Amino acid sequence: MKKKKILLVATVQSHICQFHLPLIDMLHKKGYEVHVAAKDNLNQKKGLKLENADKVFNVPFERSPFKKENIEAYRQMKKIIKENGYDIIHCNTPMGGVIARLAGRKYRKNGTKIIYTAHGFHFFKGAKKINWLIYYPIEKYLSKYTDYLITMNEEDYEIAKKKFKHTNVAYTHGVGVKEQKFLFNMTKQQEEDLKKELELQDDDFIIIYVAELTARKNHYMILNIMKELYKEKENIKLLLVGNGPLEGEYKQFIKNNSLEHNVKMLGYRIDVPQLMNISTIAVSTSRQEGLPVNVMEAMITGLPDVVTACRGNRDLIQNNINGYLVEINDIKGMKNKILDLYKDKELRKKMGNNSKKLIKPYLLENVIKELEEIYVNIWRKDEQ
Repeated sequence: MKKKKILLVATVQSHICQFHLPLIDMLHKKGYEVHVAAKDNLNQKKGLKLENADKVFNVPFERSPFKKENIEAYRQMKKIIKENGYDIIHCNTPMGGVIARLAGRKYRKNGTKIIYTAHGFHFFKGAKKINWLIYYPIEKYLSKYTDYLITMNEEDYEIAKKKFKHTNVAYTHGVGVKEQKFLFNMTKQQEEDLKKELELQDDDFIIIYVAELTARKNHYMILNIMKELYKEKENIKLLLVGNGPLEGEYKQFIKNNSLEHNVKMLGYRIDVPQLMNISTIAVSTSRQEGLPVNVMEAMITGLPDVVTACRGNRDLIQNNINGYLVEINDIKGMKNKILDLYKDKELRKKMGNNSKKLIKPYLLENVIKELEEIYVNIWRKDEQ
């Protein structure tokens, strides 16, 4: 029997490495051949390797729809799909999803199925009008070339069910997070060594925010909060984990406001589980999310979260149960919630324990089962 072929598509290869290697493993166990098409950016990401795909195509996708490289990416995708004859094209990320569906649409008449995982629509409640004018019509048009549209938060799921009539809409609990990666016991010496490296003290109240340094993640909100907090509580420290285009701008803000002692910009790190384990609480000041992995990882670790009430964050955090929800750019509100947790160790423990319970559906093994069922449904319908 001929082995079924699946093409996984994303704008960049680091996306596949960070979120979809377990999916590739599951598909291999089912006997499928798995190819990947994405732009090679792994030299910029320490510790990420794309080793388990049967073939990898370096396609010059660009995140901006206005870049001419996407024309070449479309040409290459058409060639790749034509030459390999895929049974399923499973695309991710906005530009990867648009170009792959356009390139593969005519092969649906030959039996090729197209899956698109929406990690967070660019149109959402509270989004700019321009987002609705540009991205919503594109997704609505492409939905008729999408056999399965996978969503991962309630708002996207409801919009897709209501607006996109031409496709099967599924809901999964994100991309899944590995519980064992975050549940471990650091030795006292390991904690001391890491804190020494970061110039932290044993009595520090450590806030962690793991996020790319972009406008979407809204770091200025937490930085402005730290301007106020460090005047009141000198032992409150903030760890910013991640890199991105606004790194220089944030470093200048920290310097201008004499926050070097209280805010540590750590860049891209491969020891996020260890950093989570020495932290006291986690925050997210994001303006927009699909289903944030950083919040899920904090929940697994048992940290209470103080987050903005954007889509995705509010799917994970139940207000006053495993953390707090505050409005975007409500600096006073977030500052007060952080201070509430600062003052109350038992509250932190209670919320952290609640997080460990609420994260269960989002664990990797459960999400992989959801994805496996979607693939089974595709084969089942194909056989009918």
